[in-house]
Amino acid sequence: MRQTGIANLPLHGGKAPAWLFQRMVRLGREIVRLIVEDQGPRELLVRISDPYWFQSLGCVLGFDWHSSGVTTTVCGALKEGLRGMERELGLVIAGGKGARSRKTPGEIIAAGERYKLARDPDELVHLSRLTAKIDNNAVQDGFQLYHHNFFFTLDGAWAVVQQGMSERYARRYHWHSEAVQELTIEPHAAICSSVKKESVLNLVAAESVPTQNVMTELSHETPEKIVRELNLMKTLSLPKRHEVAVSDLRPESIEKVLLKTYEAQAENFEALLGMPGVGAKTLRALALISEVTYGTAASWKDPAKFSFAHGGKDGHPYPVNRKVYDQSIEILRKSLERARIERTEKENALKRLGTLWEN
Repeated sequence: MRQTGIANLPLHGGKAPAWLFQRMVRLGREIVRLIVEDQGPRELLVRISDPYWFQSLGCVLGFDWHSSGVTTTVCGALKEGLRGMERELGLVIAGGKGARSRKTPGEIIAAGERYKLARDPDELVHLSRLTAKIDNNAVQDGFQLYHHNFFFTLDGAWAVVQQGMSERYARRYHWHSEAVQELTIEPHAAICSSVKKESVLNLVAAESVPTQNVMTELSHETPEKIVRELNLMKTLSLPKRHEVAVSDLRPESIEKVLLKTYEAQAENFEALLGMPGVGAKTLRALALISEVTYGTAASWKDPAKFSFAHGGKDGHPYPVNRKVYDQSIEILRKSLERARIERTEKENALKRLGTLWEN
């Protein structure tokens, strides 16, 4: 499993005007068709999971380059543009913003009934839910997910673009099924963020693997024992990061969840993560018990490594980072080289685009 990027974006009010969104749908459709015709539907997943390419696509489609709305609007335009062409392109887009994100499982199952899929639709539903749980609960960076799109090809590849909100910023998460290793161990290949926090509980970091193992074992214990440990912890003098993490824990409120984990006897951390009801507070409680009682410390480092935005000529939100800017240019150059569309295909594409503007 490879998560290819996270981006922090400022929240902007309003939405794309109808005249712009309609054109985004039509142009987005043609861009996807060109990519799929030239290199197949899997190539689109490679690109859509790259945060730099995704942001560049938003610019090409005419949306604000640094607005949080670029995520929801671009994904919405692509989903609308591909509607009715799923069989032809071999590609399905499920989910969306807010209430639409909660319809993702149903849309995946419906696609399984409509098309012949290489993967069991239930497996795709599991992956959709688990990627959301990891970014919402296993990586506790303070961003609450409100947008989730699950892209998948009929031959089994998949990608996820989802976004969370925290105060005045949104953070976007990209996933891609290529180079699958461990879903719960270092899934981040590139994390782009303009905000780096002092303390982020990252339960999918390599340093957190011992904690994962102990947490899974703790989930097999009786709820009474876990609650007793939590109540004891609230009386201890803990490091600063634990004071913040423990303060809002209510042992009695997670006892019912602990009863479910005890009855389920999860075989590994992934199974524990995927259990209904196991959320951020339950995971944090088990992680803290693991560290204080058993000495297995989880990672508290924010996984963000790179700044996404290029900055601005006037210094807002900060001066242009030339190295990152040049990196983006190189990524786009290589993407164009990979396209290698034949002259006749280019001419046909231009003709199709011409008919779009005439209609």
